[in-house]
This record gives sequence, structure tokens and C-alpha cells, in this order.
Amino acid sequence: MAFSAWRGIAGIIHPTLRPGALEEFIRLLPEGIGVLPLFTNIRRGTRDEFEPMMSAYEEQIALLAEQNCDAIHPNGAPPFMIHGLKGEAKIISDWEKKYNVPIFSAGQNHISAMRALKVKSIVGATYFTGEINNSFSQYFKDAGFTVKCMEGVETPFDKAQELSGDQVYAHIKKHFLAQKGADAIYMLGSGWRTLHIIDLLEKDLGVPVIHPVAARVWEFQKRLYVNEPRSGYGHLLQALPAMVG
Repeated sequence: MAFSAWRGIAGIIHPTLRPGALEEFIRLLPEGIGVLPLFTNIRRGTRDEFEPMMSAYEEQIALLAEQNCDAIHPNGAPPFMIHGLKGEAKIISDWEKKYNVPIFSAGQNHISAMRALKVKSIVGATYFTGEINNSFSQYFKDAGFTVKCMEGVETPFDKAQELSGDQVYAHIKKHFLAQKGADAIYMLGSGWRTLHIIDLLEKDLGVPVIHPVAARVWEFQKRLYVNEPRSGYGHLLQALPAMVG
């Protein structure tokens, strides 16, 4: 048996059991869109933990497909980005063919948002450190963007949600100014609670912010043929630009 919602059903798979992102996502969605959330259980946030996660994601995708979701979003950028742009695209394409449902990853969602906003260059911020940020940068370079930097905040993976908006704002502003700007600011990861600084960053630095929670709300609206702007969370949700391609 599959249930229904009058404006469509969004299936979403969260990579961790971290609270916050799901609640934010649901609050920002228009009334009438149903949400079926499932979870994997990433704990450490390391490359060796990300690499074998595709089978865990697929189990959840199969369950969501059975429930007739209108689109499915396996959330969590790093587990997919480490497979590279082409590797990720094949994984998603194979799942779409197998389960006969539209599926989009976090990285694909962020690329779609950037293209909708006509972005060419980005300054990126993450809560990861070390070489994995190079993989994130390469992912977007392969998609045709200029990545001026992809700078991580020093914090344990399980403490990202405790970073204050002030800290994240200062981190992003510092690197944006050091790089002499870009077309957009990109925030990788749903772990931090930073929706409230999107508008402030956009006003102060004069460019749009691609935030993962806002970006997935935008794409689900587009995929479900809903058009309800949201103010206070950046240009993407306020303008609701069309998807490109």
C-alpha cells in the first residue's frame, strides 16, 4: 500500500541521524507536499566510511520507490561526490532506470541551483578539513565551475551543528574577501544550522548563497510543479528560478 499527498511526495534519505536538516526542510516546504524521510547512519564523516554507502542508500531508495514518491533525494553530498561527477551520474542514472522514479543527489541539486542562478564561479565553505575538500572542488570544476576555494571549518564531524551562525558567517566572509569575490557562495553540508545567515551574507557580500536545505526545497518545488516563494532564506527561494536543462 502507498499513501499520497495532494501536492506530491518528496522522498528523502538523510546520511546521518543528526537532527536539524530534516526539520528545516519540512518547515520550508509549501503546505501539501508530503515528506517520507529515511536515514542511513554515517557517524565519522570520513572517506573510508563514505565509499561503501551506496548499497545502504539503495535499500532506502527501493523502499521509497515502493511508496510512489514523486521524486527521491539521497541527501549527503560527500558520499556521492567522492565518486566523481561522472561516477555519481552513473549511480543515479542506474537507480532511476531500475526504480522508475526521478532521483537527484545533493551535488546534482547544488549544480542545478548554480546553473539556475547563472553562476560561473564559487567560493565554497564546508565543515570538513583536509584533502577531501579537494575532491569537492574537483567535482564542481568537472561540472564547469571555477572554484576559487573550498575551505573547511575546523570542527569535529559530530559537532558541526554546534557551530554558531557568527562563526560560519565570519569564516565565509574571510575567504570570500580573500579571493576577491565570486559569483556565488556555496555551503556544502546540511549539518550546520545556518539558514538564518543566508540573507545576511547575500546582503553584505552582494552574491547569492547556495545553501543545501534551501536548494533542495527549491528543486522539490520545481520537480513537483509547485511555485511558492519563500522570503528570508536567500535569492534562490525568493526568486524560484527555473531549472536549466
